[in-house]
Amino acid sequence: MTLKILAIGDSTSNIYLMKKFAKNIEIHLIDFPKKGVDKTTTGKDEIEYFDSLLISKQVEKIKKIKDRYDLCIAVPWAGARIAYLTGINYVMYFVGGDITTPPFSKENKNYNFLEKHFYKKILDKAVACVAPMDEYYTPLKKYRKDAIRLDRMFVDTEIFNEKIQPNKLKKEKFTFLSAQRFGLEKGIDKIWKAIELCKSDFELLQVKWFIEDTTIEEFNGLSSINKKLIDKKPDKVRFGIEREAAFCKKPVICYTDPKKPNIIDGEKIIPPFLPESNEPQEIANIIDRVVESKRFRDNLAEKEYEYVKKLSDPELVSKDWENIFVKVFEKNKILDRKLSMFDRLMNFIILKIEKMYIKKFREKNIRVWGKEEYERLIRD
Repeated sequence: MTLKILAIGDSTSNIYLMKKFAKNIEIHLIDFPKKGVDKTTTGKDEIEYFDSLLISKQVEKIKKIKDRYDLCIAVPWAGARIAYLTGINYVMYFVGGDITTPPFSKENKNYNFLEKHFYKKILDKAVACVAPMDEYYTPLKKYRKDAIRLDRMFVDTEIFNEKIQPNKLKKEKFTFLSAQRFGLEKGIDKIWKAIELCKSDFELLQVKWFIEDTTIEEFNGLSSINKKLIDKKPDKVRFGIEREAAFCKKPVICYTDPKKPNIIDGEKIIPPFLPESNEPQEIANIIDRVVESKRFRDNLAEKEYEYVKKLSDPELVSKDWENIFVKVFEKNKILDRKLSMFDRLMNFIILKIEKMYIKKFREKNIRVWGKEEYERLIRD
């Protein structure tokens, strides 16, 4: 039997890649409206988009199509919110900060008591919760004792591979590509300090991310530095960009905490990314060695490549997910969730008062969409 999975939301493209590479399950992905994307049709990437920002319209859409599927996977919190209000069984997949400071936590001051209660119920009612690595699995385990740890994560190896042809680039010095966004929350202050300590000479191509929490001042400050850097995240979890680069057999500089190994097939594996310290001098030492020694960087690239093959080979990741879906489905063979009269009443009330709720995000959404498009997306 081929399980048919309905996926709601995909902020990090993990579900899209699952859909692309999984062989023994069928996935239909419906995502939230995105600026510049046709919101009413399924495009060549076979992703469907909600045509409204209204939660009630999104719930209505899922109710119309839910009977075609065996199980749902939802990305928190927006995707899981829709699955919960629709009254179906869903798996929650945490791949970012959504679980480190969840809406219902005491530390989160952006939600009132009723909202916190609502989002806690969304987590509690999920039939399974999945998260990778210590950074996300550990906080999830605080709220769900049955949390599933899955460190394997997809890389699109059709795009990122060792046979990829390099771009013809005129360069005078050793050049790094920094594709990740930067900011103080990424430890850019330590990176700047490390640059000052470097003895080697090199340049960087920095991708500029036009997002709200990246300031022009930060970008101009980085652009004015003579010697420039590499990858990123001296304080944070390893994520997609370094895995993609490693699949291209390019040496990656990325902080690794040796006290936080990955778990792959039950075995603890310390990622070979360097440095193993986020102190500026250690970062500078690794930069200099990569710039000055071809033997060192080739050896580093080979180790990183062998590691990401174990961690992010699409076939291996797909098998892990297929096993999870089968186990969950065997325990919950019906997509519809049993709802009490109280739950039905509360869901009805929530959907009726949503116009009051979305006013909370009105100004932000107008900045993103423009007033005319925003008004269209919230029209009944």
